[in-house]
Amino acid sequence: MHYVLFYEVVDNYVERRAPLRAEHLALARQSHERGDMVIAGALTDPVDGALLVFSTQESAEAFARNDPYVLNGLISKWWVRKWVTVIGPGAEVPRT
Repeated sequence: MHYVLFYEVVDNYVERRAPLRAEHLALARQSHERGDMVIAGALTDPVDGALLVFSTQESAEAFARNDPYVLNGLISKWWVRKWVTVIGPGAEVPRT
């Protein structure tokens, strides 16, 4: 089982994130090292959001609440959805 944190970003997000990027990435690295964050990245063409995958809903929500992008208004909307995984490492309901 995984939990996906969805981000919708504001206009000029790429330019506006520059001063906060190091802090955001440090938070992401810490989350990954603890085993909370599985994988994460931004959507492109257009750059209008991001998907971050976590091991628990609580860790996804805690990340968003503490993310400098969220705290500084670069994320216009965020939400977490349960993702029932079926293929790959850590899949909840493995299928062969």
